[in-house]
Amino acid sequence: MADEIVHLTKEGYRKFEAELNYLRTVRRSEVAERLRQALEEGGDLTENAEYEAAKNDQAFVEGRIQQLELLLSRARIIDEEEGSGPPHVVRLNTLVTIQDEGGETGTYHIVGSAEADPRAGRISDASPLGRALLGKQVGDVVRVEAPDGEFTYRILSIAEPSD
Repeated sequence: MADEIVHLTKEGYRKFEAELNYLRTVRRSEVAERLRQALEEGGDLTENAEYEAAKNDQAFVEGRIQQLELLLSRARIIDEEEGSGPPHVVRLNTLVTIQDEGGETGTYHIVGSAEADPRAGRISDASPLGRALLGKQVGDVVRVEAPDGEFTYRILSIAEPSD
């Protein structure tokens, strides 16, 4: 992840910031307390399962803190760079409603890869569907090459997400 910019929505930035704050202020203290209690039990630390579990939790928490700090230090909030107003083309932080060849419709929020959650309708701009939709307009037909084959969609609407 060299020095690449990470695109986040305002909502995504706040979510990652809240997670980082929680890890720093709550989880760190909880893990430190578990470590302290395990050390007080004494005995051979190599055979103390609670101590090992607490050390693993500590490593996870500290690793996630580092990930979030790096992510947030490289974050660019999409809204600030894209401007406002009704979108005429699909871009980051737009909601796109599409229809497949069978008539099924779906609405997707185009986000950066750090916020992608396909089950929640949040698709990455780097995904096959996201890449195919970027820059397109209402009425355009897009063909998507995906691992499962080729799919065709028509763009029905493009909107700004409500904050």
